[in-house]
Amino acid sequence: MAITNQEVLDAIATMHRNQPMYGHPLWTGMVEGKWNLEQTRYLCKQHGGIPLHNHNYHGNLYTICPDPEWREMIAEVAYEEATGRLFSDGISHHKLYLNFARGLGLEPEEMYDPPYCPGVIAFQAYFTNICRKTFLEGVAAHMLAGEAAIPGLYIQIARKLQEKFGLNDEAVAYWVIHDSADEEHSDVGKKLLDQYATTDKERQLVIKTAKQMLDVQHLMYDDMLKYTLLLQIPETDAA
Repeated sequence: MAITNQEVLDAIATMHRNQPMYGHPLWTGMVEGKWNLEQTRYLCKQHGGIPLHNHNYHGNLYTICPDPEWREMIAEVAYEEATGRLFSDGISHHKLYLNFARGLGLEPEEMYDPPYCPGVIAFQAYFTNICRKTFLEGVAAHMLAGEAAIPGLYIQIARKLQEKFGLNDEAVAYWVIHDSADEEHSDVGKKLLDQYATTDKERQLVIKTAKQMLDVQHLMYDDMLKYTLLLQIPETDAA
């Protein structure tokens, strides 16, 4: 029996409930302030594999987008990431992330090509590829699976970083600015499916892609956590 677009969205919502970002011990540890300074520096370098290389994801989506309206929307996202002139007071998002790193005592030259763990390398390879494979798959991975942190998660992380390491507002601005509610994603998802997932095969492809994306994300989180736990050094109170 063919499935409807609403059933696709419901299936993806169930995936997120079963594999939440805030639910993985890596992120609960961030919210609870479990990681010491050296562990947090390690996580900063590893997580940087996403925001410091975003042109490989948004850029690929823009290139393969077949629709002018969608292309305009993706261009606005890429413009904001690259310049920060829409929502970030003219500070590009990679600079926001470097400010976070600097608050932890890391220099920019340490951030762009650190020894990434295998999980981060696998995620980068998958995400770069899926964002240039087909537009339906790329947007499904990006908007329906990848951008689904629960509202309020990043704010909690920002506040705990300030409390634990004495970071100033500039150092946690990356987390604050990226803390946005996800209600709009359901609208984007419905529009995407109505326009591009018009057959049962395409709807099944969206479900498959979203599941793959979540699995690869959690593979990355698992690997990051494994190496973080190896950094068992004395607690440090301030950066």
